[in-house]
Amino acid sequence: MNCDRTIASARRIFAVFSLAMCAACNARNPPLEVVPHVEIKRFMGSWYVIANIPTRLERDAHNSVESYQLLADGTIATTFAFNDGAPDGPRKTYHPRGFILDRYSNAVWGMRFVWPIKADYRIMYLDPDYTQTVIGRAARDYAWIMARTPQLPAADYQRLRALLAAQGYDVGGLRQVPQQLAAGPAP
Repeated sequence: MNCDRTIASARRIFAVFSLAMCAACNARNPPLEVVPHVEIKRFMGSWYVIANIPTRLERDAHNSVESYQLLADGTIATTFAFNDGAPDGPRKTYHPRGFILDRYSNAVWGMRFVWPIKADYRIMYLDPDYTQTVIGRAARDYAWIMARTPQLPAADYQRLRALLAAQGYDVGGLRQVPQQLAAGPAP
């Protein structure tokens, strides 16, 4: 009988500890703010990655471009391409699939690189002209500042960097992606 009471007591302590940890995590990371609405067809096309808190795949990427195409089934064919290791390094290309999870705003997606896992993808900022965007994740582990051109004015970059910081990101890990592609709209 004492063993049963000890186990029950341990379970209660574990439950209280788990709830406290969840509350602490939520207090530290309130919900990530996303844009109220994305006109999905206007968002499609190519975006230069200006800066990111990189995934392992992107740590030494140059000339990164992410392109989106809305498919008839409502999913988003994505092409992510970059030169690995140097501006003229080997070109790597990946084809994840995007899934709009919030049809009201179109700002919350799942991005699938490997079936069945859908990575969190949230459109945190989008300028009215659809020329600059910031993509983040609720975990605040990765982020991307992207634009339709390979460079941003310094003031715009600093403003978007500050937006990430205001949303709880550690921007010390933000890396500007070298872009030596020709100026003009993204390919």
